Amino acid sequence: MGALFGKSKKPPSRVTEQDKAILQLKQQRDKLKQYQKRIEQSLENDRALAKKCLQTGRKERAKLLLRKKKYQEKLLENTDSQLENLEKLASDIEFAQVEQQVLDGLKRGNAALSKVHEVLTIDEVERVLDETREGVEKQREIDEMLTGALTQEEEEDVLAELDELVKQEGNEKEVKKEEPTEDMDISEQLPDVPTDELPEKERIKEKTTPKKVLVEA
Repeated sequence: MGALFGKSKKPPSRVTEQDKAILQLKQQRDKLKQYQKRIEQSLENDRALAKKCLQTGRKERAKLLLRKKKYQEKLLENTDSQLENLEKLASDIEFAQVEQQVLDGLKRGNAALSKVHEVLTIDEVERVLDETREGVEKQREIDEMLTGALTQEEEEDVLAELDELVKQEGNEKEVKKEEPTEDMDISEQLPDVPTDELPEKERIKEKTTPKKVLVEA
């Protein structure tokens, strides 16, 4: 019951502190870009107002607006350098994350390799290779014994018998191909009716041969 009404455990967050830092840097970058747009708009407005003031003879007012414009231009240059620093810092953190992932992968790979080396020691490898060599040598000895136990004539008989078995296997395959299947049409199994005419002698013989007549008893 306690498990049903208790709070379910939330899965651990995959967002690291580095991810949070990168997010904050990008948010600050976006704010600076918005601030730059406002300054650029203000520069255009101040220049237009200064021009109108000159047209109406308000020279001092125009000079003040131009001073304000110059100050904002310096602020705009500062924001450019700050944006560059923010983007560089975010890139450095992201690259550091990639390096950390590569390092973690190398650590896991080295650990797995170490476990393999623990299982496959040099002595174990040498033992397996020795057993393999022994097995090959034993098989070679058996082959040599079997080959040497037969005379030349007996060896020829073996080859002849092998050829005969190969021929029989081929003949059996041919027979199986030629045998009619149950699904084949009966007309396909029967031979074709000859269409050639009978020779002249055969036709005369058929005409002269009397037909037997059945007589009722």
